[in-house]
Amino acid sequence: MTWNTNLRWRLPLICLLLEVVMVVLFGVFVRYDYEADAHWPEERRHRNIVSDSENDFYYRYPSFQDVHVMIFVGFGFLMTFLQRYGFSAVGFNFLLAAFGIQWALLMQGWFHAFQDGYIVIGVESLINADFCVGSVCVAFGALLGKVSPIQLLIMTLFQVTLFTVNEFILLNLLLVKDAGGSMTIHTFGAYFGLTVTWVLYRPNLQQSKERQSSVYHSDLFAMIGTLFLWMYWPSFNSAVSNHGDAQHRAVINTYCSLAACVLTSVALSSALQKKGKLDMVHIQNATLAGGVAVGTAGEMMLMPYGSVIVGCISGIVSTLGFVYLTPFLEAHLQIQDTCGIHNLHGMPGLIGGIVGAVTAAYANSEVYGHEGLVQAFDFEGSNSNRTTQLQGSFQAAGIFVSLAMALVGGGIVGIILKLPCWGQPADENCFEDKIYWEIPEKQEEENYRPEDPTLSL
Repeated sequence: MTWNTNLRWRLPLICLLLEVVMVVLFGVFVRYDYEADAHWPEERRHRNIVSDSENDFYYRYPSFQDVHVMIFVGFGFLMTFLQRYGFSAVGFNFLLAAFGIQWALLMQGWFHAFQDGYIVIGVESLINADFCVGSVCVAFGALLGKVSPIQLLIMTLFQVTLFTVNEFILLNLLLVKDAGGSMTIHTFGAYFGLTVTWVLYRPNLQQSKERQSSVYHSDLFAMIGTLFLWMYWPSFNSAVSNHGDAQHRAVINTYCSLAACVLTSVALSSALQKKGKLDMVHIQNATLAGGVAVGTAGEMMLMPYGSVIVGCISGIVSTLGFVYLTPFLEAHLQIQDTCGIHNLHGMPGLIGGIVGAVTAAYANSEVYGHEGLVQAFDFEGSNSNRTTQLQGSFQAAGIFVSLAMALVGGGIVGIILKLPCWGQPADENCFEDKIYWEIPEKQEEENYRPEDPTLSL
């Protein structure tokens, strides 16, 4: 089938229209919170705050920087493994994230920070917006190389909306704990993306198969993304935790889990390959699964040995997924998962949700202390009669809510994205930068097939 991929008018129109809407909505609704407002000196005296150093900015900004780098550099470069799709991997990730954080500030503001007719934002709002966009970057991994930038913007619009609703249900109604987003970010993002790519199944994708592979330098660039993500993941899982012991614990648990995950990923990669050679795909991706799997229980009393066990298991499961499950899903369920997000985010996200539910259910005052238990699970006010067993049940329910939202929402969004007006590439031209980018002439290769010039606008 021949598609019209000339976006000369459509892409500028969509980008400018969305940005005009953002300007209007920000002007009407968004204001600084009291810690970022010029009235901070009066607020400080009113709240008996001794020093400017107690402003939340000084606690949260280092974590915000790390999370921001993960979204724009980590995820962007992780997806540059395709030999002729590096511009699109980094550039489209940049585009969808830049739009997504604006829409996320609005959506999350309406649900979580709406006061006296205004959305008030501070540095924690920026972190949460990045988290929201993180789920979109996860979904993008399943669609990499097969969609247009317009489709990605439309998907971002809907996914951020659905993410916020799902997050509100889990955190505000079910009152689950999910500091690192195993359920809200990774499980939701992965199964949303997998559902969309299932709806957008391309029966003739084999025509682009020669480009759906890496070369030496593209894998090296992708490894840059891996290392940024691996180093900053402790900040990701602890960024919005309560100051003090919870945040400290989340960093330690993530650190241990990631370290253990590397060894089991390398071990399985070598064991499952001929002559014991390592597969770079496994090292780029499966080594990060430990950070995903410890996200929900990160700030709980999982204990360092528990974190190591979770990391070991997630590395094994993720590597096995790349070797056996990804080919099975494509061959039998028509799920064309370009980056293997099911192995890095989907299954480890489910592991993280299960670990969080079990850890919460077995929590007790002997381990946490009475006051520590109350603070860890917010057993205060109307929630003061909740038991840890009930908390564990709600944690488990959060997994199923996230899956349901992802599957239903992904199906609907996939149908919308299947319309032929979004400038998507033909099956024979997938995984090709030249469709949407100006490429230096000496880099062009002969196996690119030009689109039908009669369709140019």
